[in-house]
Amino acid sequence: MKFERREIILIAGLLLFMIGLFPFTSPIYAAIIVSLMYVGIKVYVEKRKQLIQKDTGDGICMECGSKIHQKKCPNCG
Repeated sequence: MKFERREIILIAGLLLFMIGLFPFTSPIYAAIIVSLMYVGIKVYVEKRKQLIQKDTGDGICMECGSKIHQKKCPNCG
């Protein structure tokens, strides 16, 4: 499993959130809540990446910003 910088920041933020939950819930429930939040955020980000990849296709034209089809821009030629 490869950790990137933003994942380390996410984990650190969730650990701080878990520490903040300790006065209100037991540590077990806080760990479960934080684990579910981590999985939910990871699933959301992955779905969002797939949606962006689907929308851009082969890429975006640098001149007009439209979606490239078959290695050519439909607007610029």
